[in-house]
Amino acid sequence: QVIPGHDARSVESLCWAAGERLFGAGLSGEIIEYDLARLCAARPVDGCGGPIWSMAANSSGTQLAIGCEDGSVKLFQVVLGGIQFERNLDRRKGRILCLSWHPSDTHIAAGSIDILRVFDVSSGQTVQRIMVNYQVQKVMRECVVWSIAFLSSGTVVTSDSFGRVQFWDWERGTLEESHTVSTSPVLSLAVSEKEDSIIVGTSTGATYQFQLLPVKVGSLEKRWVRTKPFQHHTHDVRAVAHSPTALISGGLDAQLVIRPLMEKMQKKGYDAVLRKFTFPHRRLVSCARKARLLLFQFSQHLELWRLGSTEGTGKDGEVLPLCRMPEHLLQLKSKGPEHIYCSCVSPCGSWVAYSTASRFLLYRVQHEGNSISVRKV
Repeated sequence: QVIPGHDARSVESLCWAAGERLFGAGLSGEIIEYDLARLCAARPVDGCGGPIWSMAANSSGTQLAIGCEDGSVKLFQVVLGGIQFERNLDRRKGRILCLSWHPSDTHIAAGSIDILRVFDVSSGQTVQRIMVNYQVQKVMRECVVWSIAFLSSGTVVTSDSFGRVQFWDWERGTLEESHTVSTSPVLSLAVSEKEDSIIVGTSTGATYQFQLLPVKVGSLEKRWVRTKPFQHHTHDVRAVAHSPTALISGGLDAQLVIRPLMEKMQKKGYDAVLRKFTFPHRRLVSCARKARLLLFQFSQHLELWRLGSTEGTGKDGEVLPLCRMPEHLLQLKSKGPEHIYCSCVSPCGSWVAYSTASRFLLYRVQHEGNSISVRKV
């Protein structure tokens, strides 16, 4: 399924709540619930804190916490037919880039620039404030906490722009472990359901796995160990997820990669294979065979091209000299902020149609010698 994009609706954060209800938030400052039957945005609610950088639902899916540009963390109640503002937590300076609820829903950890804070949900007060780069001498640049996870043991895990994955005792405010995995920022982080494995993604396209392992055989003392690096992406890995049997990552190279955990697999099969999904999954180029035209679809405009031609002949796969170069005939711009969802050109090349989430448009294209005219029907 695809929910069409919109120029005024960047998606910085997505989460499921109250069963199978999907919410999104972004730099427009609105929280949007998506209608999964009609595949469109429905019921936007203003967060009243400027652009929203992060959002997280509690374990029962009854509350949403959002992190805003103005440094506020706001709680919303998930109710029938939408969401309802509940209250603000203690506000401090600095945008809130990531959020995580404690599994018991009593506390929220929030990552910002140079700092992480822990809030008591019932009182709304900040109960711990930790400088994430206090142990780095003479730091000349700011440290951005890109991702955060609150474990049931009380440990807070952060990933930051210095390429580190760090483990904090939030009650004491002390650093338990620090692992520098990359010279580039670590952008995303996800924890397994049993909290014994972590996957992180970096801006170089690499993903790393951490496992909680005994210090020695039979020992009760355990430490986090970086066990597996993978290089399946070419650009920033902005999103990761940890399923019971696989590590899942999504990057700016428009690829979704599912890497199975072989130790969790009982038998060989489809689930035990590394899978790479490239996007988009729908046709963005259509062809008018008779007229030798190609229509290219972009998010906010269409381009119509006439194919080049050759007088040479040859076998399949050979490159032939062109006697006529490809020709750009037409550019159709879509009005309004909605992205183009689908488009096509008729086989004769005389009709061009496209659709957005709310409109369908049809154009008549007429060729007269070397000139071309377009009329909206």
